[in-house]
Amino acid sequence: MDGGDASSAGALLDDVSAALRSRVTELQELVLARNMYPVTAVPDLAAVDVSLTAMEAQVQAIRRRLQEELEIIPKAKKQVNQALKQQRRLQHMLANMPTGMREDVFATPMEHNSSTMLPDSLNFSSAVPEVMDRDLKIKEEPTAAPKKGKGPAPRWYISTEELDSLSSYMRGRLTLEKVNIAINEVASYADGNAHLVACTKKKLSEDTWEKALELRDIAATESVKGKHFFLETDIKGPGLKLDNTGKAILTVLRHLGRIHETRIGHHRVFILSKQH
Repeated sequence: MDGGDASSAGALLDDVSAALRSRVTELQELVLARNMYPVTAVPDLAAVDVSLTAMEAQVQAIRRRLQEELEIIPKAKKQVNQALKQQRRLQHMLANMPTGMREDVFATPMEHNSSTMLPDSLNFSSAVPEVMDRDLKIKEEPTAAPKKGKGPAPRWYISTEELDSLSSYMRGRLTLEKVNIAINEVASYADGNAHLVACTKKKLSEDTWEKALELRDIAATESVKGKHFFLETDIKGPGLKLDNTGKAILTVLRHLGRIHETRIGHHRVFILSKQH
């Protein structure tokens, strides 16, 4: 119900109230005309007055209820819009999620259990030292939880339309699959860094603690504060490497607004963007 409907409803209630008052006035005049003696007319008028008071009270109750409903409507609209926005985000992520990750998300608990029950001697993937392009459909690796209150790093996958909108020289031989796998991988880097920033010294080794202190200094800078980030030195594959393909992917991610780059000290820092 919008403002126009509300004003129409209020006008209708006013019309009802006015009609009731008019009808009561007519009844009062008829009673006076019928009863020649005031002693017999008073009870009739008192009964009419009681009925009128009761009807007016009902009309006021209806008006109050209507006003309460009108006040709730903007809040309900806001919640609906937020739910629709979140639905669009989830649909975008699902539509552009790398194939291997999609299979992992929709795998049944039995499939997960059967895969974890295999002994190491039957784990064929561990015997392959090099990762081929066809094996880049990696599943999302579990990482330690980031600092409380920040939440996991954003995984804002690109769509086919976005990739096609790039110029041919920028897109090169990149595929949607490779770029989205890289997005997943850099988010894992950012989650790992957030974990190190939040960890206490007693939970880390000496070498790791030194890195954590360095990451804390970076996380405290104005351009990075409160955001997820990873360093150029974090990029070690398998989905993203510092080769020509990896550099092309980083260029695409910058162009499409998925990451922003800055330099802090001797570090090249990449900041992840949240989905709008």
